[in-house]
Amino acid sequence: MPRGPMGHGPGAGRTIEKPNDFGKVMGKLVAYCRNYIPVIIIALILGAAGTIFQIIGPDKLKDMTNAIVAGLPAVVHGLPVINAIDLGEVGRIAWLLVALYVGYAVLSYVQSWMMANVTQRTAQRLRESISIKINKLPLKYFDKVSYGDVLSRITNDVDAIGQTLGQSLGSLITSVTLFVGALVMMFYNNVIMTLCAIGASLLGMVLMMAIMKVSQKYFAQQQAALGDVNGHVEEMYAGHVIVKAYNGETDSIRRFEQYNNDLYESGWKSQFLSGLMMPLMNFVGNFGYVVVCVVGAALAMDGQIEFGVIVAFMMYIRLFTQPLSQFAQAFQNLQRCAAAAERVFGFLEEPEMADESAKPALLGSDGHKVRGDVEFSHVQFGYEPDKPIIHDFSASVEAGQKVAIVGPTGAGKTTMVNLLMRFYEISGGSISIDGVDTASVPRWNVHDQFSMVLQDTWVFRGTVRENIAYAKPGVTDKQIVAACKAVGLDHFIRSLPQGYDTVLDDKSSLSAGQKQLLTIARAMVQDAPILILDEATSSVDTRTEELIQKAMDALTVGRTSFVIAHRLSTIRDADMILVMDHGDVIERGTHDELLAAGGFYAGLYNSQFSLAG
Repeated sequence: MPRGPMGHGPGAGRTIEKPNDFGKVMGKLVAYCRNYIPVIIIALILGAAGTIFQIIGPDKLKDMTNAIVAGLPAVVHGLPVINAIDLGEVGRIAWLLVALYVGYAVLSYVQSWMMANVTQRTAQRLRESISIKINKLPLKYFDKVSYGDVLSRITNDVDAIGQTLGQSLGSLITSVTLFVGALVMMFYNNVIMTLCAIGASLLGMVLMMAIMKVSQKYFAQQQAALGDVNGHVEEMYAGHVIVKAYNGETDSIRRFEQYNNDLYESGWKSQFLSGLMMPLMNFVGNFGYVVVCVVGAALAMDGQIEFGVIVAFMMYIRLFTQPLSQFAQAFQNLQRCAAAAERVFGFLEEPEMADESAKPALLGSDGHKVRGDVEFSHVQFGYEPDKPIIHDFSASVEAGQKVAIVGPTGAGKTTMVNLLMRFYEISGGSISIDGVDTASVPRWNVHDQFSMVLQDTWVFRGTVRENIAYAKPGVTDKQIVAACKAVGLDHFIRSLPQGYDTVLDDKSSLSAGQKQLLTIARAMVQDAPILILDEATSSVDTRTEELIQKAMDALTVGRTSFVIAHRLSTIRDADMILVMDHGDVIERGTHDELLAAGGFYAGLYNSQFSLAG
């Protein structure tokens, strides 16, 4: 959700994000909340009932005023006549007023409590639905949508729905009830004074609408300028080393001052105009009071109304003008809520991966570990249906073999690994493990057969022990320590303040190489029959690369391994090297065989060797 500038007064002319189809998305939101609809209806009825109690109050105050006035001294034929105030009547009305206002407070509290529970339950369910949905979405969805956008839907959009829905619905119902009720009671008491009060309010509303129309333009400009400032600052701080290295400070400051000046110009105008709202609302109310007092005094002197009617109108004019500003605010909140709901439901309605609950888990189902034989047979694939990347890929890998996949950037190396793990569905052909077509078993059954070590290491907030044993039930401390010793990480971990119980977070000082060794230890503990190593040494120095290479050599023992590497020196001992270019395998064989052939691989290897020399 964009965080636009906030106005000072209710309904200030801030820019509001609007949904494409308000009615449709609100219908979806109502359907999603259908289990809570009875509670919502009860809450709204209670809120309306409480508002009616508030509306009745001034009418009873009128009766109390008239009872007091009737007992005040009067002048008859020039002589004061003392009348006795009926304190019993005044007391009865006073207790009735207390009951009305206490009832209003209690009902409003209950309504707020019920609506807060309903909206937060709805927000909780939405987050759960999004969490479940994420696991059902194919990876190709995240190729076109940023993680930040998904995160925004879980946090900002769901929060907007939870915060504005309850407030807006309750406020809208009470405002409508208050407006209509106050208008009815005003007409009931005196038509002339009601028409005068409406005229005074309309005059104020015309002024308010004129100001809102002008301020809306400046609020839009302010939001755009705020985006420019934030974007520029983020960009400059992210690249501040480059800015300093190229002496770009002067140009950066000049652009910032320009954006900042634009923000100042639009900001003071929008805030000044929105700041007029509250004084203007006070003016409308006070002007209404003056009109009611003057017209009421004239009518009272003429004997057309009692003095208590003026007192009642003094309160009704406030109750009448108050909802006028609440309407705009409640509708803006509903617009914001609908815009957020539209994005959330748009996410929840994205196409999902096919349901595989009925597929049998054939891999490893007989109690024996999967051997690791892998067969690619005429595999075809494209991220877009009309743009194939893998045209006709075939390869047979025996259990325990180390297979290297090499080729230039964009050749399809990582794509083949993604297809092997069924992160994407192939367009043609088949991929099998131990003779079982991976498309015939659930995805989780395929994933269970793999351990992965990627170029981008992932360490989550938790202890060293929890990071190594990630998602693997029943891992013993002995296994964790053995894995760390095998990769040469045990000594370093024991030097940490709490050893294996040290919490890894933003403050932990793990180097890139240590993080990579930790992920190798994690893969070792997983003990899966097939291993994938994707550019695992590309971001470390030569000395650290040797350590990681030794750890990976220990990890690959007894496992079928697929290694993707740009540094060809690291895969010379591979049992098979597949050379890919433009989605096809153009060469295959061992390191020595491919060098002897003098083809594409030999050219790649010799170019790296000459560069290294």
